[in-house]
Amino acid sequence: MARTPSNMIPLGSPAPNFTLQDTVSGEKLSLNTEKGTKGTLIVFICNHCPFVKHINQELSQLAKDYKSKGINTIAISSNDVDNYPDDAPDKMKQNAIEQDFIFPYLYDDTQEVAKAYDAACTPDFYVFDKDLKLVYRGQLDDSRPGNDMPVTGEDIRHALNCLLDNKANTKPQKPSIGCNIKWKPA
Repeated sequence: MARTPSNMIPLGSPAPNFTLQDTVSGEKLSLNTEKGTKGTLIVFICNHCPFVKHINQELSQLAKDYKSKGINTIAISSNDVDNYPDDAPDKMKQNAIEQDFIFPYLYDDTQEVAKAYDAACTPDFYVFDKDLKLVYRGQLDDSRPGNDMPVTGEDIRHALNCLLDNKANTKPQKPSIGCNIKWKPA
């Protein structure tokens, strides 16, 4: 299992806009139409990664807990599906339904969105404020497959609560760890 850390891009960075296909609805969705009124959680995930499988239940619950508070979640998969067919759009749709994702699960076929966000791993988390400025990037929590720590979403929940309470997040932001994004051959 590869252990790739996320790239810790500067706080305050603007969220790059995108329009991608939602694998569940089949619609083209954009960041500007799907962003939350108070904030937006963007997460790069995929189907086959054991790190993502480890946190799927918490990710699904977290999205449900914060949607009514004005925080929308958007998931994106950018993996090369030719070499990783388990991450193909039809399987993304199936996974989203099985995991009860209430958020769009978008397919980044060109991998340009992952590059624009400097995403490195799955899962890779980004929290943006209502103006789409980055306020958090890093891990969901300290749990990893095999470390026997419960999946709580503590770090993301803390960041989201700070955003909602209009408080500075002074807690250290740790990189996420996961499988590397499966880039297409050059």
